[in-house]
Amino acid sequence: MRQHFTISEWAVEGPHPLIETTVPELLEQTADDAGERIALVDGHPDPLHRHRWTYAELLDEARLAASALNRRFAPGDRVALWGANRPEAVFAQLGAALAGIIVVTVNPQYRERELLHLLRQSRAAGILHDPTFRGADLGAMIASIRADLPELHTTWHVDELRDRAEPQALSSTTRSPTAPGDPYLLIYTSGTTGVAKGALLHHRGVVNAPMAFARRAGFHTGDTWINTLPLFHTSGAVMAVIGSIAMRSRHVLMPHFDAGLFLDLVETEQGTLSVMVPTMISAVLNEIQDHPRDTRSLRTIAVGGAGVPPLLCRRARAALGCEVSVVYGQTEVHGVITQTRPSDSEEDQAESIGQPLPGVELKIVGPDGAPVPVGGPGELCTRGYQTMLGYFDMPSATDDTVDAEGWLHSGDIAVMDARGYVAIRGRSKDLIIRGGENIHPQEIEHVLESCDAVAEAAVLGRPDDHWGEIVVAAIVPRPGQDASPERLHAHCRAQLAAFKTPQQWHLVAELPRTPSGKVMKHVLREQLD
Repeated sequence: MRQHFTISEWAVEGPHPLIETTVPELLEQTADDAGERIALVDGHPDPLHRHRWTYAELLDEARLAASALNRRFAPGDRVALWGANRPEAVFAQLGAALAGIIVVTVNPQYRERELLHLLRQSRAAGILHDPTFRGADLGAMIASIRADLPELHTTWHVDELRDRAEPQALSSTTRSPTAPGDPYLLIYTSGTTGVAKGALLHHRGVVNAPMAFARRAGFHTGDTWINTLPLFHTSGAVMAVIGSIAMRSRHVLMPHFDAGLFLDLVETEQGTLSVMVPTMISAVLNEIQDHPRDTRSLRTIAVGGAGVPPLLCRRARAALGCEVSVVYGQTEVHGVITQTRPSDSEEDQAESIGQPLPGVELKIVGPDGAPVPVGGPGELCTRGYQTMLGYFDMPSATDDTVDAEGWLHSGDIAVMDARGYVAIRGRSKDLIIRGGENIHPQEIEHVLESCDAVAEAAVLGRPDDHWGEIVVAAIVPRPGQDASPERLHAHCRAQLAAFKTPQQWHLVAELPRTPSGKVMKHVLREQLD
């Protein structure tokens, strides 16, 4: 382990051994070498409905999906995947890789306004979707915006792929040629601008980044990964789906997070690793206190997505008998870039986000762009194989994030100690992280200010023991209008996902502003507190 840094810069020493392969090659090689090993388990609450697929069967399902996709789409087309965590979504994601198609992941909580932006900006040629999600008719939502999407020529239920495959799909091993640097996933992130941007991720990063994470977490070949996180996130689509294949392990896919179901799956499926946000861990600890389970197989819980309370890590170790690995990353870097080791001290787990993963260059820079001395705060920047190709069709946004030397600027303020351990000290922007979901206030402010009862709106995050942060809105009402919380909540829910809708409302006479007219959110926060 390195020691005695004086400048906050972590360089890669010597060539880093990357696996120069693609997702199709990885899947085919794993099926050849470990075809009879269980690859995927549907984490259904009823064990009688808990279907399993070997690696050979997983490859077959991917080939059927690829065959169907090849009939309507060309390599390089972008096809959206919109729905819940289901095995069919995994088949579709892997089938798209075999067909050379770029998958656009979409949060199933999105409403028409949010969906329209993603499909229009990605220029999606098609969308594969579930019929419904939590009572919402996804097909009806697509139909309502279809006229505004001239490039969208195909909408299928994800269940249809198997039936639409060519009869000879399983007898043919032909697939679209792809290279490690080719794009594979387009995952949208609010980032720090308020406008959802599509981070274009490549095969090299999708294969190597989750392997580096898994190895540091102490995950081994043949282990079992209990996936609690959604497939529209990097943590689901990259780390769990591809990471489990790369490690030739078993992926247990939860249909949704439920603390009781998670513990049941750990016990019955002998789960060894899971990635969670702090809110999930809190729910698991409450559940196991009331309903004990056998968690002896659980080796590591990786936690990220918001500030990780030290007490939560200690409680998890004591109640679950496992180690904790704190992670930090972004969609733009294929997931995780720094991580603590399970063997790290309690102090390092509590106060840092660990050291950079292999192959990652990292530096903490001051206003002049130069690395600061160790212990000094600055912006966290990274460079390496894990950096995205760019934001899709947004060159200016890409240039603002990735500089001419290839350094990706995170927007987070951090410090590094003499051993190379990094700690986050704050965010240079106003991003809110609620239960692992990135939320930008500007988007919500725009929606609120479209309501005739709102003269001005300011949205910020407030610390919360359960969610990490919650969304809080300060409203300057228009005279004579109904600006009740009930009305404003309904207005937001008609246009925004539930997790973006403010949970606390404050009516104020005016918003504190700078002489140039910018809202002083630090002052507003003090006023609301």
